[in-house]
Amino acid sequence: MKDIFDINEIEKIERLENEYDLEKASLYERKLRLMIDENPDLKPLRKKLRDLIKDYEDKEWSDFEKITESQVEESDKAEQMVKVEENFIHNRKYVIRKKLKAFDMTQQDLGLILGHPKSYMSELMNGVSQFSLKDLVIIHRVLGIKLPILIPTFLQFETREKVKESIKKLNKPKLGMIKTELV
Repeated sequence: MKDIFDINEIEKIERLENEYDLEKASLYERKLRLMIDENPDLKPLRKKLRDLIKDYEDKEWSDFEKITESQVEESDKAEQMVKVEENFIHNRKYVIRKKLKAFDMTQQDLGLILGHPKSYMSELMNGVSQFSLKDLVIIHRVLGIKLPILIPTFLQFETREKVKESIKKLNKPKLGMIKTELV
C-alpha cells in the first residue's frame, strides 16, 4: 500500500498488505462513518474499506492456531504507530481551530483561502485526506502556526525500514536516523 493512506487512494487499493494497513483502514472506516452524515458520497469508500478489512482479517487472523508471536508484535507496533499519527493529527486540528477562533474565522473561511470546499476541509482537518505542502505553508503564513505543528516528521513503517536498509548498505557508521519516533 502507498506510504500515505489517503481517502483519494482507497479506490485504488486492491488489498491490505500488513498490520499497519489494517490499523489505518480500521481508523479511516471509523472516521468515514462519522463523516457520512455530512457527505453521503463517502458511503462507497467506507464499504470498500470494510471489505478490505474483512478480507485481510479472514486471511491473517481467522485461524487462531496459526497466529504467531511476531504477528501479534507487528499488530501492536502498527497500533502504536497509528496512535502517534492520530495524536499528531488531533493536535494539528486543535491548534488550527484555536487560531481560527482567535481570528474569528471558521473552517469554511480557511477553505475559502485554501480553495477547498467545506466537505474537503472536513476530510483534511480529520486527517482522512492529506493537506498539500502548499496548504500547510499557507496555513503557516496566514495563521502563524509553526511548521513542526503542521507537518509530520515521522516516517511510515515501510519507508523507515527502507531508509534503514539503505543506510546499512552504505556502510557509514556515523549515518543514521534521528530517533524522534515513538515506534
